[in-house]
Amino acid sequence: MTEAEYIVVGAGSGGCAVAYRLAEAGHTVIVIEAGGTDAGPFIQMPGALSYPMNMRRYDWGFQTEPEPHLGGRVLACPRGRVIGGSSSINGMVYVRGHARDFDHWAEAGADGWRYADVLPYFQRMEDWHGGDSSAWRGQGGPVHVSRGARDNPLFDAFIAAGQQAGYRATQDYNGAQQEGFGAMEATIWQGQRWSAARAYLRPALAGGRATLVRGEVARVLFDAQNRAIGVALQDGRELRARAEVVLAASSINTPKLLMLSGIGPATHLAEHGITVRADRAGVGQNLQDHLELYLQYAASLPITLYKYWNLLGKAWVGAQWMFARTGPGASNQFEACAFIRSRAGIDYPDIQYHFLPIAVRYDGTAVAEGHGFQTHVGPMRSASRGWVKLRSARPQDAPRICFNYMSDPQDWEDFRNCIRLTREIMGQAAFEPYFRAEIQPGAEVQEDAALDAFIRAHVESAYHPCGTAKMGRREDARAVVDPQGRVIGVEGLRVADSSIFPRIPNGNLNAPSIMVGEKIADHMLGRSLPSANLEPWVHPDWTVAQR
Repeated sequence: MTEAEYIVVGAGSGGCAVAYRLAEAGHTVIVIEAGGTDAGPFIQMPGALSYPMNMRRYDWGFQTEPEPHLGGRVLACPRGRVIGGSSSINGMVYVRGHARDFDHWAEAGADGWRYADVLPYFQRMEDWHGGDSSAWRGQGGPVHVSRGARDNPLFDAFIAAGQQAGYRATQDYNGAQQEGFGAMEATIWQGQRWSAARAYLRPALAGGRATLVRGEVARVLFDAQNRAIGVALQDGRELRARAEVVLAASSINTPKLLMLSGIGPATHLAEHGITVRADRAGVGQNLQDHLELYLQYAASLPITLYKYWNLLGKAWVGAQWMFARTGPGASNQFEACAFIRSRAGIDYPDIQYHFLPIAVRYDGTAVAEGHGFQTHVGPMRSASRGWVKLRSARPQDAPRICFNYMSDPQDWEDFRNCIRLTREIMGQAAFEPYFRAEIQPGAEVQEDAALDAFIRAHVESAYHPCGTAKMGRREDARAVVDPQGRVIGVEGLRVADSSIFPRIPNGNLNAPSIMVGEKIADHMLGRSLPSANLEPWVHPDWTVAQR
Protein backbone atom coordinates (compact mmCIF):
# COMPACT_ATOMS: atom_id res chain seq x y z
CA MET A 1 0.00 0.00 0.00
CA THR A 2 1.58 3.27 -1.12
CA GLU A 3 -1.38 5.64 -0.75
CA ALA A 4 -4.04 6.39 1.85
CA GLU A 5 -6.09 9.30 3.09
CA TYR A 6 -3.75 9.81 6.04
CA ILE A 7 -0.13 8.98 6.80
CA VAL A 8 0.99 8.78 10.43
CA VAL A 9 4.74 8.80 11.02
CA GLY A 10 5.55 6.89 14.20
CA ALA A 11 3.73 4.01 15.90
CA GLY A 12 4.15 5.40 19.41
CA SER A 13 1.78 6.77 22.02
CA GLY A 14 0.32 9.63 20.00
CA GLY A 15 0.57 8.06 16.56
CA CYS A 16 -1.23 4.84 17.47
CA ALA A 17 -4.10 6.80 19.03
CA VAL A 18 -4.46 9.00 15.94
CA ALA A 19 -4.40 6.01 13.60
CA TYR A 20 -7.01 4.14 15.63
CA ARG A 21 -9.47 7.04 15.76
CA LEU A 22 -9.09 7.88 12.06
CA ALA A 23 -9.59 4.24 11.06
CA GLU A 24 -12.51 3.91 13.46
CA ALA A 25 -14.13 6.85 11.66
CA GLY A 26 -13.83 5.02 8.33
CA HIS A 27 -10.66 6.54 6.90
CA THR A 28 -7.65 4.74 5.43
CA VAL A 29 -4.37 5.20 7.27
CA ILE A 30 -0.76 4.22 6.68
CA VAL A 31 1.32 4.06 9.87
CA ILE A 32 5.07 4.17 9.33
CA GLU A 33 7.40 2.78 12.01
CA ALA A 34 11.18 2.41 11.85
CA GLY A 35 11.30 -0.32 14.47
CA GLY A 36 10.19 -3.92 14.44
CA THR A 37 8.02 -6.23 16.50
CA ASP A 38 7.25 -5.74 20.17
CA ALA A 39 6.83 -9.49 20.74
CA GLY A 40 8.78 -11.25 23.47
CA PRO A 41 9.24 -11.08 27.24
CA PHE A 42 11.74 -8.23 27.31
CA ILE A 43 8.94 -5.85 26.32
CA GLN A 44 5.80 -7.64 27.46
CA MET A 45 6.96 -8.60 30.98
CA PRO A 46 6.59 -5.48 33.18
CA GLY A 47 9.37 -6.56 35.54
CA ALA A 48 11.86 -6.63 32.65
CA LEU A 49 11.50 -2.90 32.00
CA SER A 50 15.22 -2.15 32.36
CA TYR A 51 16.05 -4.32 29.34
CA PRO A 52 14.23 -2.82 26.31
CA MET A 53 15.24 0.77 27.02
CA ASN A 54 18.87 -0.37 26.96
CA MET A 55 18.66 -2.59 23.87
CA ARG A 56 19.63 -1.07 20.54
CA ARG A 57 17.08 -3.36 18.92
CA TYR A 58 14.26 -1.37 20.52
CA ASP A 59 15.83 2.04 21.16
CA TRP A 60 17.13 4.78 18.87
CA GLY A 61 20.21 5.03 21.08
CA PHE A 62 20.22 8.83 21.32
CA GLN A 63 22.69 10.58 23.59
CA THR A 64 23.00 14.18 24.64
CA GLU A 65 25.82 16.52 23.84
CA PRO A 66 28.14 16.98 26.84
CA GLU A 67 25.85 18.76 29.29
CA PRO A 68 27.57 22.04 30.26
CA HIS A 69 26.15 22.29 33.79
CA LEU A 70 26.74 18.63 34.68
CA GLY A 71 30.49 18.65 34.26
CA GLY A 72 30.26 17.61 30.61
CA ARG A 73 28.37 14.38 31.31
CA VAL A 74 26.75 12.68 28.31
CA LEU A 75 23.33 11.28 29.21
CA ALA A 76 21.25 8.64 27.48
CA CYS A 77 18.00 9.73 25.84
CA PRO A 78 16.09 6.50 25.11
CA ARG A 79 13.26 6.68 22.55
CA GLY A 80 11.32 3.67 21.36
CA ARG A 81 12.25 2.28 17.96
CA VAL A 82 9.67 -0.50 17.98
CA ILE A 83 5.95 -1.04 17.48
CA GLY A 84 4.35 0.98 20.28
CA GLY A 85 7.24 3.47 20.36
CA SER A 86 8.33 4.57 23.81
CA SER A 87 5.18 3.05 25.33
CA SER A 88 6.86 -0.32 24.61
CA ILE A 89 10.10 0.50 26.45
CA ASN A 90 9.01 2.87 29.22
CA GLY A 91 8.41 2.20 32.91
CA MET A 92 4.63 1.88 32.35
CA VAL A 93 3.84 4.54 34.97
CA TYR A 94 0.52 6.25 34.27
CA VAL A 95 0.23 9.91 35.27
CA ARG A 96 -2.15 12.33 33.60
CA GLY A 97 -0.50 15.45 35.01
CA HIS A 98 -2.02 18.09 37.25
CA ALA A 99 -5.09 20.05 36.18
CA ARG A 100 -3.11 23.31 36.42
CA ASP A 101 -0.62 22.01 33.84
CA PHE A 102 -3.23 22.08 31.11
CA ASP A 103 -4.70 25.37 32.24
CA HIS A 104 -1.19 26.74 31.80
CA TRP A 105 -1.09 25.34 28.26
CA ALA A 106 -4.24 27.29 27.45
CA GLU A 107 -2.87 30.44 29.08
CA ALA A 108 0.28 30.08 26.95
CA GLY A 109 -1.77 30.06 23.74
CA ALA A 110 -3.02 26.48 23.38
CA ASP A 111 -6.65 27.53 23.17
CA GLY A 112 -9.03 24.65 23.86
CA TRP A 113 -6.52 22.68 25.95
CA ARG A 114 -7.64 23.63 29.46
CA TYR A 115 -8.01 20.79 31.93
CA ALA A 116 -11.77 20.93 31.42
CA ASP A 117 -11.12 20.35 27.69
CA VAL A 118 -8.62 17.49 28.01
CA LEU A 119 -10.19 15.59 30.91
CA PRO A 120 -12.85 14.02 28.64
CA TYR A 121 -10.07 12.66 26.41
CA PHE A 122 -8.27 11.10 29.36
CA GLN A 123 -11.58 9.53 30.33
CA ARG A 124 -12.29 8.28 26.81
CA MET A 125 -8.94 6.55 26.51
CA GLU A 126 -9.02 4.78 29.90
CA ASP A 127 -10.18 1.43 31.12
CA TRP A 128 -9.51 2.09 34.79
CA HIS A 129 -9.19 -0.78 37.24
CA GLY A 130 -8.25 1.24 40.33
CA GLY A 131 -11.42 0.93 42.37
CA ASP A 132 -15.08 1.87 42.36
CA SER A 133 -16.33 3.96 39.46
CA SER A 134 -15.36 7.61 39.65
CA ALA A 135 -16.60 10.71 37.85
CA TRP A 136 -12.94 11.56 37.25
CA ARG A 137 -11.98 8.29 35.55
CA GLY A 138 -12.87 6.43 32.39
CA GLN A 139 -13.88 2.82 31.84
CA GLY A 140 -14.16 0.79 28.67
CA GLY A 141 -11.47 2.72 26.76
CA PRO A 142 -8.48 1.20 24.94
CA VAL A 143 -5.86 1.83 27.65
CA HIS A 144 -5.96 -0.48 30.66
CA VAL A 145 -4.79 1.29 33.85
CA SER A 146 -4.20 -0.78 36.98
CA ARG A 147 -2.55 -0.66 40.40
CA GLY A 148 0.00 -3.07 41.82
CA ALA A 149 -0.81 -5.45 44.65
CA ARG A 150 1.60 -3.70 47.06
CA ASP A 151 2.51 -7.07 48.56
CA ASN A 152 5.89 -5.80 49.71
CA PRO A 153 5.49 -3.98 53.06
CA LEU A 154 7.92 -1.28 51.94
CA PHE A 155 5.28 0.24 49.67
CA ASP A 156 2.86 0.84 52.53
CA ALA A 157 5.74 2.00 54.72
CA PHE A 158 6.50 4.74 52.19
CA ILE A 159 2.88 5.91 52.10
CA ALA A 160 2.64 5.80 55.90
CA ALA A 161 5.92 7.68 56.30
CA GLY A 162 4.60 10.48 54.14
CA GLN A 163 1.53 10.83 56.34
CA GLN A 164 3.67 10.71 59.49
CA ALA A 165 5.72 13.57 58.04
CA GLY A 166 2.53 15.62 57.76
CA TYR A 167 1.56 15.09 54.14
CA ARG A 168 -1.86 13.98 52.99
CA ALA A 169 -2.78 10.66 51.46
CA THR A 170 -4.42 10.63 48.05
CA GLN A 171 -6.83 7.94 46.96
CA ASP A 172 -6.26 8.75 43.28
CA TYR A 173 -3.56 11.12 42.09
CA ASN A 174 -5.08 10.94 38.59
CA GLY A 175 -8.45 12.02 39.96
CA ALA A 176 -9.48 15.03 42.01
CA GLN A 177 -6.34 15.21 44.18
CA GLN A 178 -2.85 14.73 42.82
CA GLU A 179 -1.12 16.01 45.95
CA GLY A 180 -0.19 13.40 48.53
CA PHE A 181 1.10 9.85 49.02
CA GLY A 182 -0.65 6.84 47.52
CA ALA A 183 -0.78 3.93 45.11
CA MET A 184 0.91 4.36 41.74
CA GLU A 185 -0.89 3.42 38.54
CA ALA A 186 0.49 1.63 35.50
CA THR A 187 -0.37 0.63 31.95
CA ILE A 188 -0.33 -3.04 32.95
CA TRP A 189 -3.17 -5.50 32.51
CA GLN A 190 -3.30 -9.18 33.43
CA GLY A 191 0.42 -9.17 34.11
CA GLN A 192 1.45 -7.69 30.77
CA ARG A 193 2.57 -4.30 29.46
CA TRP A 194 -0.38 -2.50 27.89
CA SER A 195 1.35 -0.34 25.29
CA ALA A 196 -0.15 1.93 22.64
CA ALA A 197 0.41 -0.92 20.18
CA ARG A 198 -1.87 -3.22 22.20
CA ALA A 199 -4.40 -0.52 22.98
CA TYR A 200 -4.71 1.15 19.59
CA LEU A 201 -2.53 -0.11 16.76
CA ARG A 202 -3.49 -3.77 16.72
CA PRO A 203 -7.25 -3.04 16.79
CA ALA A 204 -6.76 -0.47 13.99
CA LEU A 205 -4.84 -2.97 11.85
CA ALA A 206 -7.39 -5.70 12.55
CA GLY A 207 -10.15 -3.44 11.24
CA GLY A 208 -8.54 -3.40 7.80
CA ARG A 209 -8.41 0.37 7.30
CA ALA A 210 -4.97 0.88 8.81
CA THR A 211 -1.77 -0.52 7.30
CA LEU A 212 1.64 -0.72 8.96
CA VAL A 213 4.70 0.06 6.85
CA ARG A 214 8.18 -0.43 8.21
CA GLY A 215 10.71 2.20 7.20
CA GLU A 216 12.55 5.36 8.19
CA VAL A 217 11.16 8.65 6.90
CA ALA A 218 13.64 11.01 5.26
CA ARG A 219 11.36 14.02 4.77
CA VAL A 220 7.82 15.20 4.15
CA LEU A 221 6.81 15.76 0.51
CA PHE A 222 4.96 18.92 -0.55
CA ASP A 223 3.20 20.14 -3.66
CA ALA A 224 3.63 23.55 -5.28
CA GLN A 225 1.07 25.08 -2.92
CA ASN A 226 3.12 24.08 0.15
CA ARG A 227 0.71 21.29 1.06
CA ALA A 228 2.01 18.02 2.49
CA ILE A 229 1.20 15.20 0.08
CA GLY A 230 3.22 12.33 1.51
CA VAL A 231 6.62 11.26 2.75
CA ALA A 232 9.86 9.98 1.26
CA LEU A 233 11.54 7.08 3.02
CA GLN A 234 15.28 6.69 3.35
CA ASP A 235 15.23 3.64 1.07
CA GLY A 236 13.74 5.68 -1.80
CA ARG A 237 10.08 4.69 -1.45
CA GLU A 238 7.43 7.40 -1.51
CA LEU A 239 4.04 7.14 0.19
CA ARG A 240 1.19 9.47 -0.62
CA ALA A 241 -1.49 11.02 1.60
CA ARG A 242 -4.69 12.27 -0.03
CA ALA A 243 -5.73 14.25 3.06
CA GLU A 244 -3.00 14.91 5.65
CA VAL A 245 0.34 13.79 7.06
CA VAL A 246 0.75 13.48 10.84
CA LEU A 247 4.16 13.47 12.53
CA ALA A 248 4.21 11.49 15.78
CA ALA A 249 7.86 10.48 15.74
CA SER A 250 8.84 11.73 19.25
CA SER A 251 10.06 15.04 20.57
CA ILE A 252 13.49 14.16 19.16
CA ASN A 253 12.67 12.82 15.68
CA THR A 254 9.66 15.05 14.94
CA PRO A 255 11.68 18.31 14.98
CA LYS A 256 14.42 16.53 13.02
CA LEU A 257 11.91 15.58 10.29
CA LEU A 258 10.42 19.07 10.27
CA MET A 259 13.86 20.60 9.73
CA LEU A 260 14.85 18.06 7.08
CA SER A 261 11.60 19.04 5.32
CA GLY A 262 12.50 22.75 5.37
CA ILE A 263 10.47 23.78 8.40
CA GLY A 264 12.52 25.35 11.18
CA PRO A 265 14.90 28.17 12.04
CA ALA A 266 16.01 29.60 8.69
CA THR A 267 19.60 30.23 9.76
CA HIS A 268 20.06 26.69 11.06
CA LEU A 269 18.53 25.18 7.91
CA ALA A 270 20.81 27.32 5.74
CA GLU A 271 23.83 26.01 7.65
CA HIS A 272 22.97 22.57 6.29
CA GLY A 273 22.00 23.65 2.79
CA ILE A 274 18.29 22.98 3.30
CA THR A 275 15.81 25.15 1.39
CA VAL A 276 13.51 26.96 3.80
CA ARG A 277 9.85 26.12 3.35
CA ALA A 278 8.60 27.73 6.56
CA ASP A 279 10.82 29.79 8.87
CA ARG A 280 9.72 28.62 12.33
CA ALA A 281 12.22 29.62 15.01
CA GLY A 282 10.67 27.30 17.61
CA VAL A 283 11.35 24.00 15.84
CA GLY A 284 13.77 22.04 18.01
CA GLN A 285 13.74 24.67 20.75
CA ASN A 286 11.96 24.60 24.15
CA LEU A 287 13.28 21.08 24.89
CA GLN A 288 12.31 20.03 28.43
CA ASP A 289 12.71 16.97 30.61
CA HIS A 290 12.42 15.79 34.20
CA LEU A 291 15.63 15.07 36.07
CA GLU A 292 15.69 12.84 39.12
CA LEU A 293 17.96 11.41 41.78
CA TYR A 294 17.96 7.85 43.09
CA LEU A 295 18.19 8.18 46.87
CA GLN A 296 19.13 4.72 48.11
CA TYR A 297 18.90 3.03 51.51
CA ALA A 298 20.21 -0.23 52.95
CA ALA A 299 17.49 -2.48 54.37
CA SER A 300 17.73 -4.18 57.76
CA LEU A 301 15.50 -7.08 56.68
CA PRO A 302 15.82 -9.35 53.60
CA ILE A 303 12.48 -8.33 52.10
CA THR A 304 13.54 -6.45 48.95
CA LEU A 305 13.74 -7.60 45.35
CA TYR A 306 17.46 -8.14 45.82
CA LYS A 307 16.63 -11.76 46.71
CA TYR A 308 15.86 -12.32 43.02
CA TRP A 309 19.02 -10.56 41.79
CA ASN A 310 20.83 -13.77 40.85
CA LEU A 311 20.56 -16.36 38.12
CA LEU A 312 18.18 -18.68 39.97
CA GLY A 313 16.04 -15.82 41.23
CA LYS A 314 15.64 -14.29 37.78
CA ALA A 315 14.81 -17.73 36.34
CA TRP A 316 12.10 -18.18 38.98
CA VAL A 317 10.60 -14.75 38.30
CA GLY A 318 10.68 -15.42 34.56
CA ALA A 319 9.04 -18.83 34.92
CA GLN A 320 6.21 -17.46 37.06
CA TRP A 321 5.52 -14.80 34.48
CA MET A 322 5.88 -17.04 31.42
CA PHE A 323 3.47 -19.69 32.70
CA ALA A 324 0.99 -17.73 34.82
CA ARG A 325 1.60 -13.98 34.24
CA THR A 326 2.08 -13.63 37.99
CA GLY A 327 4.88 -12.93 40.46
CA PRO A 328 7.31 -10.00 40.58
CA GLY A 329 7.63 -10.04 36.79
CA ALA A 330 3.96 -9.03 36.46
CA SER A 331 4.65 -5.63 38.07
CA ASN A 332 6.88 -2.72 37.12
CA GLN A 333 7.55 -2.50 40.90
CA PHE A 334 6.59 1.18 40.96
CA GLU A 335 3.57 0.64 43.21
CA ALA A 336 3.75 3.62 45.57
CA CYS A 337 4.36 7.29 44.83
CA ALA A 338 3.90 10.84 45.99
CA PHE A 339 3.41 14.35 44.69
CA ILE A 340 4.25 17.14 47.11
CA ARG A 341 4.89 20.87 47.11
CA SER A 342 8.42 22.02 47.85
CA ARG A 343 7.45 25.10 49.87
CA ALA A 344 4.57 27.33 50.89
CA GLY A 345 3.32 29.67 48.18
CA ILE A 346 3.30 26.99 45.47
CA ASP A 347 -0.28 26.07 44.67
CA TYR A 348 0.20 22.55 43.29
CA PRO A 349 2.84 19.82 43.54
CA ASP A 350 6.26 20.43 42.06
CA ILE A 351 8.07 17.30 43.33
CA GLN A 352 7.36 13.70 42.31
CA TYR A 353 8.42 10.44 43.98
CA HIS A 354 8.59 6.91 42.59
CA PHE A 355 9.32 4.32 45.29
CA LEU A 356 11.10 1.06 44.41
CA PRO A 357 11.79 -1.93 46.74
CA ILE A 358 15.33 -2.47 45.44
CA ALA A 359 18.36 -0.22 45.03
CA VAL A 360 19.15 -0.31 41.32
CA ARG A 361 19.51 2.00 38.32
CA TYR A 362 17.26 2.05 35.24
CA ASP A 363 20.03 0.35 33.29
CA GLY A 364 20.04 -2.55 35.75
CA THR A 365 23.45 -1.74 37.24
CA ALA A 366 24.75 -0.50 40.58
CA VAL A 367 22.70 -2.76 42.81
CA ALA A 368 23.38 -2.03 46.45
CA GLU A 369 25.53 -4.56 48.26
CA GLY A 370 22.70 -6.55 49.74
CA HIS A 371 19.09 -5.61 50.35
CA GLY A 372 18.08 -2.02 49.76
CA PHE A 373 15.34 0.26 48.50
CA GLN A 374 15.20 3.64 46.85
CA THR A 375 13.03 6.54 45.94
CA HIS A 376 13.35 8.48 42.71
CA VAL A 377 12.77 12.15 43.36
CA GLY A 378 12.95 15.29 41.26
CA PRO A 379 11.39 18.69 40.60
CA MET A 380 8.61 18.84 38.04
CA ARG A 381 8.88 22.34 36.56
CA SER A 382 12.47 23.34 35.84
CA ALA A 383 12.94 26.58 33.93
CA SER A 384 15.92 25.08 32.05
CA ARG A 385 15.41 24.70 28.30
CA GLY A 386 17.44 22.86 25.69
CA TRP A 387 17.37 22.13 21.97
CA VAL A 388 17.40 19.56 19.19
CA LYS A 389 19.42 20.46 16.09
CA LEU A 390 20.40 18.75 12.89
CA ARG A 391 23.82 17.12 12.81
CA SER A 392 23.74 17.25 9.02
CA ALA A 393 21.28 17.22 6.13
CA ARG A 394 21.60 13.43 5.97
CA PRO A 395 18.43 11.74 7.31
CA GLN A 396 20.56 8.82 8.51
CA ASP A 397 22.43 10.98 11.02
CA ALA A 398 21.12 11.25 14.57
CA PRO A 399 20.24 14.79 15.66
CA ARG A 400 22.24 16.75 18.20
CA ILE A 401 20.51 16.98 21.58
CA CYS A 402 21.26 19.32 24.50
CA PHE A 403 18.83 19.61 27.39
CA ASN A 404 20.92 22.29 29.11
CA TYR A 405 20.12 20.55 32.38
CA MET A 406 20.54 22.52 35.62
CA SER A 407 21.17 25.78 33.77
CA ASP A 408 18.72 27.69 35.95
CA PRO A 409 20.04 28.50 39.46
CA GLN A 410 16.69 27.52 40.97
CA ASP A 411 17.31 23.92 39.84
CA TRP A 412 20.13 23.50 42.35
CA GLU A 413 18.06 24.84 45.24
CA ASP A 414 15.16 22.62 44.19
CA PHE A 415 17.26 19.44 44.15
CA ARG A 416 18.87 20.21 47.51
CA ASN A 417 15.37 20.70 48.86
CA CYS A 418 14.31 17.34 47.34
CA ILE A 419 17.11 15.55 49.17
CA ARG A 420 16.38 17.18 52.52
CA LEU A 421 12.62 16.62 52.31
CA THR A 422 13.22 12.99 51.35
CA ARG A 423 15.54 12.41 54.30
CA GLU A 424 12.82 13.68 56.59
CA ILE A 425 10.26 11.30 55.08
CA MET A 426 12.57 8.28 55.19
CA GLY A 427 13.36 9.06 58.83
CA GLN A 428 9.78 8.51 59.96
CA ALA A 429 8.70 5.69 62.28
CA ALA A 430 7.11 3.70 59.46
CA PHE A 431 10.59 2.87 58.12
CA GLU A 432 12.18 1.98 61.48
CA PRO A 433 11.68 -1.80 61.03
CA TYR A 434 13.35 -1.72 57.61
CA PHE A 435 15.89 1.13 57.59
CA ARG A 436 19.58 0.36 58.19
CA ALA A 437 21.53 3.22 56.59
CA GLU A 438 21.54 5.77 53.78
CA ILE A 439 23.61 4.47 50.87
CA GLN A 440 23.34 7.40 48.49
CA PRO A 441 24.17 10.26 48.88
CA GLY A 442 25.32 9.11 52.35
CA ALA A 443 24.68 10.63 55.74
CA GLU A 444 27.92 12.61 55.62
CA VAL A 445 26.77 14.59 52.57
CA GLN A 446 25.04 17.55 54.22
CA GLU A 447 26.39 20.94 53.16
CA ASP A 448 25.17 22.69 50.02
CA ALA A 449 28.50 22.26 48.22
CA ALA A 450 28.60 18.53 48.95
CA LEU A 451 24.99 18.10 47.88
CA ASP A 452 25.66 20.01 44.66
CA ALA A 453 28.63 17.78 43.87
CA PHE A 454 26.45 14.70 44.39
CA ILE A 455 23.68 16.16 42.23
CA ARG A 456 26.10 17.05 39.43
CA ALA A 457 27.55 13.54 39.38
CA HIS A 458 24.40 11.47 39.91
CA VAL A 459 21.35 13.26 38.56
CA GLU A 460 19.67 11.28 35.78
CA SER A 461 17.02 11.87 33.16
CA ALA A 462 13.56 10.48 33.89
CA TYR A 463 13.25 10.11 30.09
CA HIS A 464 10.47 12.65 29.63
CA PRO A 465 11.62 14.83 26.69
CA CYS A 466 9.01 17.15 25.21
CA GLY A 467 8.24 20.63 23.91
CA THR A 468 10.29 20.85 20.68
CA ALA A 469 7.38 21.83 18.40
CA LYS A 470 5.30 23.72 20.89
CA MET A 471 1.63 24.49 20.44
CA GLY A 472 0.44 28.08 20.50
CA ARG A 473 -1.37 30.80 18.63
CA ARG A 474 -0.36 31.42 15.03
CA GLU A 475 0.89 34.93 15.84
CA ASP A 476 3.37 33.48 18.37
CA ALA A 477 6.72 33.47 16.57
CA ARG A 478 7.96 30.59 18.77
CA ALA A 479 4.94 28.38 18.20
CA VAL A 480 5.31 25.53 15.70
CA VAL A 481 1.75 24.16 15.63
CA ASP A 482 -1.59 25.83 16.25
CA PRO A 483 -4.08 24.53 18.86
CA GLN A 484 -5.35 21.95 16.36
CA GLY A 485 -1.88 20.53 15.83
CA ARG A 486 -1.46 22.05 12.35
CA VAL A 487 2.09 23.05 11.48
CA ILE A 488 2.17 26.83 11.00
CA GLY A 489 3.38 27.95 7.57
CA VAL A 490 2.36 24.90 5.55
CA GLU A 491 -0.83 22.97 4.85
CA GLY A 492 -1.85 19.37 5.38
CA LEU A 493 0.73 18.63 8.10
CA ARG A 494 0.11 18.09 11.81
CA VAL A 495 2.06 16.96 14.88
CA ALA A 496 0.54 14.62 17.48
CA ASP A 497 3.15 13.75 20.10
CA SER A 498 4.88 15.25 23.14
CA SER A 499 6.67 17.74 20.88
CA ILE A 500 3.64 20.02 21.05
CA PHE A 501 3.55 20.34 24.87
CA PRO A 502 4.09 24.05 25.64
CA ARG A 503 5.35 23.10 29.10
CA ILE A 504 6.14 19.73 30.64
CA PRO A 505 3.30 18.39 32.79
CA ASN A 506 3.54 16.98 36.32
CA GLY A 507 4.56 13.37 35.97
CA ASN A 508 5.38 10.74 33.38
CA LEU A 509 4.52 11.58 29.77
CA ASN A 510 2.90 8.48 28.28
CA ALA A 511 -0.65 9.36 29.38
CA PRO A 512 -0.62 12.98 28.13
CA SER A 513 1.05 11.85 24.89
CA ILE A 514 -1.80 9.41 24.23
CA MET A 515 -4.31 12.12 25.17
CA VAL A 516 -2.72 14.41 22.57
CA GLY A 517 -3.18 11.72 19.92
CA GLU A 518 -6.82 11.31 20.91
CA LYS A 519 -7.55 15.03 20.82
CA ILE A 520 -5.63 15.80 17.61
CA ALA A 521 -7.54 12.98 15.90
CA ASP A 522 -10.80 14.67 16.87
CA HIS A 523 -9.54 17.99 15.47
CA MET A 524 -8.76 16.20 12.21
CA LEU A 525 -12.25 14.71 12.18
CA GLY A 526 -13.91 18.05 12.94
CA ARG A 527 -15.38 17.01 16.25
CA SER A 528 -14.76 17.47 19.98
CA LEU A 529 -15.93 16.10 23.29
CA PRO A 530 -17.91 18.37 25.63
CA SER A 531 -15.84 20.04 28.32
CA ALA A 532 -15.90 18.60 31.82
CA ASN A 533 -17.18 20.47 34.86
CA LEU A 534 -15.12 19.04 37.74
CA GLU A 535 -13.07 21.12 40.17
CA PRO A 536 -9.68 19.63 41.17
CA TRP A 537 -8.53 19.76 44.78
CA VAL A 538 -5.95 22.36 45.80
CA HIS A 539 -4.49 22.45 49.30
CA PRO A 540 -6.56 25.03 51.22
CA ASP A 541 -3.49 26.44 53.00
CA TRP A 542 -1.05 26.42 50.07
CA THR A 543 -0.21 30.10 50.48
CA VAL A 544 1.16 29.61 53.99
CA ALA A 545 1.90 25.88 54.37
CA GLN A 546 4.17 23.42 52.56
CA ARG A 547 2.13 20.41 53.69
